[in-house]
Amino acid sequence: MFDEIQFDKIKRLPKYVFAAVNELKMAERRAGEDVIDFSMGNPDGPTPQHIVDKLVECINKPRTHGYSVSKGIYKLRGAVGSWYRRKYNVDLDLDREVVATMGSKEGYVHLVQAITNPGDLAMVPDPCYPIHSQAFILAGGSVHRLKLEMHDDYRLDEEAFFHNIETALRESSPKPKYLVVNFPNNPTTATVELPFYERLVELARKERFYIISDIAYAEITFDGYVTPSILQVPGAKDVAVESYTLSKTYNMAGWRVGFMVGNAKLIGALEKIKSWLDYGTFTPIQVASTIALTDDQSCVAEITEVYRRRRDVMIRSFENAGWPILPPRASMFVWAHIPEQHRHLGSLEFSKKLLTEGKVAVSPGIGFGAYGDEYVRVAMIENEERIRQAARNIRKFLKNNEA
Repeated sequence: MFDEIQFDKIKRLPKYVFAAVNELKMAERRAGEDVIDFSMGNPDGPTPQHIVDKLVECINKPRTHGYSVSKGIYKLRGAVGSWYRRKYNVDLDLDREVVATMGSKEGYVHLVQAITNPGDLAMVPDPCYPIHSQAFILAGGSVHRLKLEMHDDYRLDEEAFFHNIETALRESSPKPKYLVVNFPNNPTTATVELPFYERLVELARKERFYIISDIAYAEITFDGYVTPSILQVPGAKDVAVESYTLSKTYNMAGWRVGFMVGNAKLIGALEKIKSWLDYGTFTPIQVASTIALTDDQSCVAEITEVYRRRRDVMIRSFENAGWPILPPRASMFVWAHIPEQHRHLGSLEFSKKLLTEGKVAVSPGIGFGAYGDEYVRVAMIENEERIRQAARNIRKFLKNNEA
């Protein structure tokens, strides 16, 4: 009915690759199979008790049940400012440079909607978290994909990255207005050091484009690595904003709390569009999030240690099963090169085969971009015993599929 009415924006979105794996996973489970699920970055641990206690205390106060504040209550924005000062020695104007968001994804999408004119071009790494590119498509813009290359230790190949940016700036029409960066990277776990951002800010100033930085996995780091913030660079707030989420750091994925900070012009655009769209996160959640950011941070170290142990068990047991993988320095994921004898399948078919024959679910790299097709993303969301069981399944799967 009404075939003449078409949804052009939706038609521009590609098919959701992960749906195929999810459908197979549910079919296997309905058939009674025990599927070990590493496919989604959904933390399996509880939110720290002191944060939950603050939520309960606040939710029992009737005055907190009304509409909240779209840009975030002042105390939460103050906690964000304190977090940046403590971690990065960065000062923020709480009224002009900070907006609380319903998780970093909502904030990112609404920022892109606010700042993108029809036909605007954004540079986005490939592979990437899918919404980093698709938000611009939804907003009527276009994307120039920058191949993301890494060294063997998952450090970004900065020379290749800057070469790709400079090529895009020189050859693209229209000239790109925005660059998205996400380090530690989802899905590849790629990391950078502060000099990378210094060089990037200098280039953005010279070529006149804005930078949107996503540091969702900033706190989940291993082996002494410390995630830098682009806002540590003098003058970065002239050209950049940065987003963060409490989802991973504090096991608060379902709470939907994050924030965007930095350049006042971009933050003002986000604040204005949100004022038309929402009344902010439920106030008790914002109050509890204030406690998360400012109270005892030992829970962060404990959550990170859980992921470190899982990483080490996964790397060791998968290698013993015949699937060697390099250990990442950050994030809750492993970016695994598909075993050589299966690489010809591509990541989607390999993921389907591993699921149906090995009862292990992973995310196909192609879902994150064309340059990810030789890889799969493995989320460290199962406990150590389940990881070892997955390795036993993989050993059997690889042996049954020997060339």
